[in-house]
Amino acid sequence: MTTPATYDEFKRLNMRLDMSRGKPSPEQLDLSRALIDEAGTAGFMSRDGIDCRNYGHVLGLPEAREFGAQLLDVDAAQVVAAGNSSLELMHDALVFAMLHGVSDRVSDHAPWSRQGEVALLCPVPGYDRHFAICEALGICMIAVPMTQDGPDMDAIEALVKRDASVKGIWCMPLYSNPSGAIWSRATIERLAAMPTAANDFRLFWDDAYRFHHLTDTRHATPDIIELCEQAGHADRALVFASLSKVTLAGGGVAFLASSRRNVGWWQRHASIRTIGPDKLNQLRHVRYLRDREGLERLMAKHRALLRPKFDAVVAEFDTLLADVPDVSWNRPEGGYFISLYAPKGHAKRTVALAADAGLVLTPAGAAYPYGRDDEDRHLRIAPSFPSLDEVTLAARGIALSLRRALEEGAASATR
Repeated sequence: MTTPATYDEFKRLNMRLDMSRGKPSPEQLDLSRALIDEAGTAGFMSRDGIDCRNYGHVLGLPEAREFGAQLLDVDAAQVVAAGNSSLELMHDALVFAMLHGVSDRVSDHAPWSRQGEVALLCPVPGYDRHFAICEALGICMIAVPMTQDGPDMDAIEALVKRDASVKGIWCMPLYSNPSGAIWSRATIERLAAMPTAANDFRLFWDDAYRFHHLTDTRHATPDIIELCEQAGHADRALVFASLSKVTLAGGGVAFLASSRRNVGWWQRHASIRTIGPDKLNQLRHVRYLRDREGLERLMAKHRALLRPKFDAVVAEFDTLLADVPDVSWNRPEGGYFISLYAPKGHAKRTVALAADAGLVLTPAGAAYPYGRDDEDRHLRIAPSFPSLDEVTLAARGIALSLRRALEEGAASATR
């Protein structure tokens, strides 16, 4: 295939590729094929003699909770092992807060839905599905700007100190979606310790990419649960993680980690929702991965598949966009996304031009609450799913679409 040098040449390729989500590729999913192939031989009796085919154990299989504790560096009593999706746990945590408050003692904290308007702080650019949960539940969203060290803490501390309607903040501390930011110790310590007008304030700590390194450096962030406890806010952090992009995206295991009191709060409300998670799947995962070292060996194989794709996108942007003013992109060290910033007012048109050429991207503005990027600059690039050749061609197409959008803008300005 001839490498396109212009947008028109790219469009004539009649590409058909959807890069709107950060999905694992089929090759990544094949790394855990044993979970499917050996499902019938994994058995159904747990280490402690629990028949995993039956009801019960709302907080998860004991060995699955212990496995989650290894991954999240907490005690097993502070871990819930649940279904395949940490997003589901985040959704339910907010539903429980809205309907019941965030404490088992009703006298402590009234349900959020009875406290008038409530809001969450949303570092931007951020994860669109976080924002979708808030919008679905009628929770107001307040955008706060991001830096490479995390969100603007001066702005956050000013907001939470004076406004009791601000009940929490979305946090993705390691390889943030989509900026790739690694939050600094200073930022995390301030989040743990800051005074808040709301005495039921929570950190919704989405640790989705804890093991998703793209380099040989295994970055890590401080233990937020321990820091909150040291600061006198033991119940402040709700930590979410999953194996969705470790094993099977639609069939992993999700974890919630927090204080023992918060685990009790979760158990009370989750017991109304379910009689227990899929313990057979939890058992299969524990026996397949075995321990943290087993997981890290598997993640090294993911990295070998992912890193060339990220490198290819950056290389194409370096070649085609380095000379364009007000265009920038990051070189993430982990996670699943690259952030591309177009000149102000050109992101939506770039996405539309790419779509006209058969390349579907995440909608411009998706990484902002209510889909509103006032500067119309941000594009989220998801290189994981396509093949390396497709990713390379798509990155070139994105760059050519951006250049065409700028050409159109310049021509319009001269009319």
